[in-house]
Amino acid sequence: MNPILIIGAGLAGWTTARELRKLDPTTPVVVIAADSGDFYAKPSLSNAFAQGKGPAQLVSTPAARMAETLGVTLLAHTRVQAIDTAAQTVTTSAGPLAWRQLVLATGAQPIRVPIEGDAADQVLSVNSLQDFAALHAQLQPGSGAGREVLIMGAGLIGCEFANDLASAGFRVSVVDPGARPLAALLPEAASTELRQALEALGVRFHFGSTVVSVRHDAAGAGLQVLLSNGHLAHAGSVLSAIGLRADTVLAKAAGLGVERGIVVNRQLQTSAAQVYALGDCAQYDHGVTLPYVMPIMTAARALAATLAGTPTDAVFSLMPVSVKTPALPLVLALPAPGSPGQWSSPEAGLWQWLDEAGVQRGFVLSGKQTAQRMAQSKQVVLQAG
Repeated sequence: MNPILIIGAGLAGWTTARELRKLDPTTPVVVIAADSGDFYAKPSLSNAFAQGKGPAQLVSTPAARMAETLGVTLLAHTRVQAIDTAAQTVTTSAGPLAWRQLVLATGAQPIRVPIEGDAADQVLSVNSLQDFAALHAQLQPGSGAGREVLIMGAGLIGCEFANDLASAGFRVSVVDPGARPLAALLPEAASTELRQALEALGVRFHFGSTVVSVRHDAAGAGLQVLLSNGHLAHAGSVLSAIGLRADTVLAKAAGLGVERGIVVNRQLQTSAAQVYALGDCAQYDHGVTLPYVMPIMTAARALAATLAGTPTDAVFSLMPVSVKTPALPLVLALPAPGSPGQWSSPEAGLWQWLDEAGVQRGFVLSGKQTAQRMAQSKQVVLQAG
């Protein structure tokens, strides 16, 4: 019997394997990992410095133990080069593999923008344990990088890293072309609260600006970062956190339907029979991507049931997201993209998204109001479909 083949050993891939084994202990399963395949919580990457944790301490289960516990075959450090949906095979750096069903859990890749300068290749992004290890090594005492970190992007990941690094004693600057942090997610007043809380930690913001070039300092003491507003900043390290883009390279080359992500139906099937996708690489109903832990867990449970022989829709309930900014704790339950309505703030630290009929479709909580997470969740009416 050909195996169920899972490409990707992140949260989506390993959770699918684990949930499948609860339902089907015997069908052969092969997990392909481009890296070691060690299991870790990806959200922990952006709050590790303040806790004094290094890369090894973030691994919750080594890959070999995951594979043994679940009774699956792991192909670590293996690259998938092509997918043939008609022949139901993949070409890999370890040779060809046939499959019965294929799961794409390829995740997302950091968005990178062109940067000039002889040190442009020194700009790091953190989207994996390997990436974190590179940043961690660069920021160690004696590495020569210094204690100044410039972060490109004031979105969710940029703000989480700013909070974490500032709390760990680094001097942090954040550059963003927008006017405020988390501008795409927060009402303006909540965004202002977050900015003030991070500034109280010592974070410096440069809004309305972008990074033009990164050059080695003439004295050999770090990096000179030129911003589009003309400001010349000094940094030991530059971290790009301007967003993620679904990794659709393999899917697109295989002829699968791809838009913002790999297009799937409610049972997570792609445009090809017996090929499924979930996690950061997938695009669900209405063009939505859900790059958060709880939607991935929900999708994995539904997909496992389908792979085990019981076709099951992935139904996403309200799943509030906690932003890891201890300087100002935040909980977000945002309305569907493009939903008509506006923010209303009945009390400090609470914002409710009300549609044109006054029905609550989402909320944002800050500070002590995050304790209202469950109460506010009960008041939200999800939109049909």
